[in-house]
Amino acid sequence: VLTGGAFGGNRGVRPVPPEKGVFPLDHLHECDLEKKDYLACLKSTGAQSEKCRMFSKKYLECRMGRLACLLPV
Repeated sequence: VLTGGAFGGNRGVRPVPPEKGVFPLDHLHECDLEKKDYLACLKSTGAQSEKCRMFSKKYLECRMGRLACLLPV
């Protein structure tokens, strides 16, 4: 029985995803504008994400700002 992979991972053991994800979904649609801008950029550039990095950053900043409101102080 192999227990370690080439890079230290477990072989033969299926990874289990987090129950609700690591990053909360935007259920309240607080960052829809940023998301739409990013998706529009991806569409217009043929899914070349490096050209849409600015939009991706704005969306992530929005999500992280909302996440900070959820964390206990």
